[in-house]
Amino acid sequence: MGQTESLPVTDRSRVKRGPRLGHHDRAVINQILDEALVVQVGFVVENQPFVIPMGYGREGNVLYLHGSTASRMLQNLEQGVDICVSATLLDGIVIARSLFHHAMNYRSVVLFGRARLIEGEAAKLQALKVLSEHITPGQWEYARTPTPQEVKGTTVLAFPISEGSAKIRNGGPNDNAEDYALPVWAGQLPLKLTPGTPIPDAKLAANIALPENLTHYQRGE
Repeated sequence: MGQTESLPVTDRSRVKRGPRLGHHDRAVINQILDEALVVQVGFVVENQPFVIPMGYGREGNVLYLHGSTASRMLQNLEQGVDICVSATLLDGIVIARSLFHHAMNYRSVVLFGRARLIEGEAAKLQALKVLSEHITPGQWEYARTPTPQEVKGTTVLAFPISEGSAKIRNGGPNDNAEDYALPVWAGQLPLKLTPGTPIPDAKLAANIALPENLTHYQRGE
């Protein structure tokens, strides 16, 4: 089934605060998800709310989440409870002339739905490959792949990207008209996630070179 260009606008996905910053375009949502590394997964069990950070991978209109089969969180999620998944990219701090108008530039996604359990070794391996390639592109072909026993001990969930929205804030400060005369610096302090120099494992053999996929690692364009 093909993907729609936009997600439907629902009562819980509509951006109510700052609606002009809201987006339902699937391409915008996917771009943010493809650059981010961590999602926050929120759910309620026996009236107790939880929010858990997780790595993930996207394939088409599905996010894959994974963890140990012993994970109580995943055991609850695979039962089909309602969950909320969010991701945020912080692009900068907005410095205003007044403290009241300081802000942040960001790109965020909030999704709603229910996850389903992925069953079968082949299907789980494909999902795990998607997740691995999202976090560290090229590593699936380079490192040892999971054994059948490791796959069996891993729970993999598929979460549909079918309801939700993105919210994006960019640009400079929006000061009050009378504050523009203040002798206070205003503007933007850009922020970006950049990789550092890889640190070899203490037990790494001296003749093993750093793979190219880590030499050129980056997030986003």
